[in-house]
Amino acid sequence: MPEHTTAYIGLGSNLGDRRSALESALRMLAETPDVEVVAVSDTTKSAPLGRVAQNDYLNSVARIETTKEAPELHERLCAIETALGRVRGHKWGPRTIDLDLVLFGDEVINLPQLTVPHPQMHLRSFVLDGLRRLNGELVHPVLKVSVTELADRLGGGNFMLNPEVPQLISIAGVIGVGKTTLTKRLSVRLGGESILEAYDKNPFMPDVYEGKKELALNSQLFFLTSRIVQLNPESLTPGEVALSDYVFNKELIYARRLLNPQQLALYEERYRQVEGKAALPVLVIYLRDSAERCLEHIRRRNRPYEQRIIAEFLEQLSADYEQLFADWKLCPVIRLSMSQFDCTADADVETIAEQVRNYIAL
Repeated sequence: MPEHTTAYIGLGSNLGDRRSALESALRMLAETPDVEVVAVSDTTKSAPLGRVAQNDYLNSVARIETTKEAPELHERLCAIETALGRVRGHKWGPRTIDLDLVLFGDEVINLPQLTVPHPQMHLRSFVLDGLRRLNGELVHPVLKVSVTELADRLGGGNFMLNPEVPQLISIAGVIGVGKTTLTKRLSVRLGGESILEAYDKNPFMPDVYEGKKELALNSQLFFLTSRIVQLNPESLTPGEVALSDYVFNKELIYARRLLNPQQLALYEERYRQVEGKAALPVLVIYLRDSAERCLEHIRRRNRPYEQRIIAEFLEQLSADYEQLFADWKLCPVIRLSMSQFDCTADADVETIAEQVRNYIAL
């Protein structure tokens, strides 16, 4: 008896009667010998990717059982697309129907006409949300991560790899969580530039930590100016990897914790003037750890101006970061629990480097 394989098909349409196109494609798929359509996710709507002006898509995902081999199934999907009027032209152009072989069991296939898993499925919420509705425990055969976790990384967004922009990876988290260590070690693995916060060059920070709150605005403006210079898109090379040990958007977190209302009003005015001048990350790695463990790291590295930091302040910052990334829409976010990840261990760093390579345009 031929072996049965569970496969997942992504369906999309943004021309003509979109819902009818999806229904027709499913019917033709179900009529295919050696293919059984087992389940279909709810239909969702997504904005088109790319630069071609076009209508929104309707999307769904189908789970099938088949005795066909993957290339044969792919040929059948292409034949259904042709029968339903798809005209192949611009890569990101509109289409009557789009049928993608997203997963074929746990196989990894690299053929001239077919790549499985779909090479950018981990960047598409409209695919991942459908997959997790059908089976949230599915594991991506290459990334070794569940589709549920992959979907959570996107926050409902849909993204594409773009080699025309700097491949900036920002590592975020509270003080003492390990951002700089991971930035340096990943930079070596990925062959990228390290961009580090200018803590030791800030002339106001020691006094601020000593309690001279009148200098807090100067300190925050120093950091703001420094980061705008570091993350100036003109100083970063399109298509080249760079890693920063901070995410620019954290600026307001610290300002709102450290400045009085008058200082904050002045700071926010300046922030609004310059925020659009910083390069956007293509990926954020958000490190999480307990306040107690972060304090241990702070004490161990022994920066004099940090020794007054208390656990309560770190807990407040942690809550602020959680809120920031709960609403994050700019790029994918990989969340790492530092109780399960060691940024000084080669194996752990290589594992996350392999993940990162799938989120940047190399």
